Amino acid sequence: MSQAVFRHYDKRALDAEYNNRAKVKNAMEWMARYGGESARVRAELPMRFDVPYGSHHAERLDVFLPERSGPAPVHVFIHGGYWHRLDKTDFSFVARAFREAATVVVNYALVPSVDLDELVRQVRASIAWVHANAKTFGGDPDRITVSGHSAGGHLVAMLLATDWAQFGAPADAVKAGCAISGLYDLEPIRLCYLNDVLALSPEAAQRNSPVLLKPRGRAPLVLTVGADEGPEYLRQTNDLAAAWRGHGAPVEIVDAPGFDHFSIIAQLERADSTLARTIRRQIGLA
Repeated sequence: MSQAVFRHYDKRALDAEYNNRAKVKNAMEWMARYGGESARVRAELPMRFDVPYGSHHAERLDVFLPERSGPAPVHVFIHGGYWHRLDKTDFSFVARAFREAATVVVNYALVPSVDLDELVRQVRASIAWVHANAKTFGGDPDRITVSGHSAGGHLVAMLLATDWAQFGAPADAVKAGCAISGLYDLEPIRLCYLNDVLALSPEAAQRNSPVLLKPRGRAPLVLTVGADEGPEYLRQTNDLAAAWRGHGAPVEIVDAPGFDHFSIIAQLERADSTLARTIRRQIGLA
């Protein structure tokens, strides 16, 4: 019998738990769908493409302008890809779910071109930029909410654990977050095949594990994960909820029966899906 490397998992079993592309047989079809729908959205909706929020060439974001006049709520979406794949342009389609808001889709430099600490810093800097510049694209800086998928879900939690004073933004810069199929305990990530690329040290995994951090402020957090994703993703979600509720944070788990790691985010292709309605309530669009 192979030696356990994390809880009861040996290396092979742990690798399998986090290999979403192997677990979901039509994963690449979903990826192609994301890209095709996103290209259509960029052609259909008024937007500003590749706006810089920092000096690194990857520090760019896309702003989909609100359909209504006057200061609109701002919703920021953070893409996934295990911190080393994908791009904001793969997820433009999420703007369809929030057309009355200003929807911002953020890019960041991918590991290994930067380490995870710098990647997290970039995403935090993007929120500070959005807060400072929201009025230039019809947004209300006092109504910023965030969501993210997979690694983006991890980054949503990291945003809610941010000392915003370090970024020149108010403590309540983010009013609410929704983390979708996220990763909040990075120790199993460090111990599985993903670390061949991520190169996380034990210390870096601890610094960037939301389960080990305290949420700042009282921004409500919704956690959702596809019921078909497997026990480790479900554990990650339940463990963060328990840890942060222990700090008094308002955390809600929204079940997603019938969804896997890739189908869950496609709900944001339309505003009337369960996931879109959940986030729209946080934004104030319900």
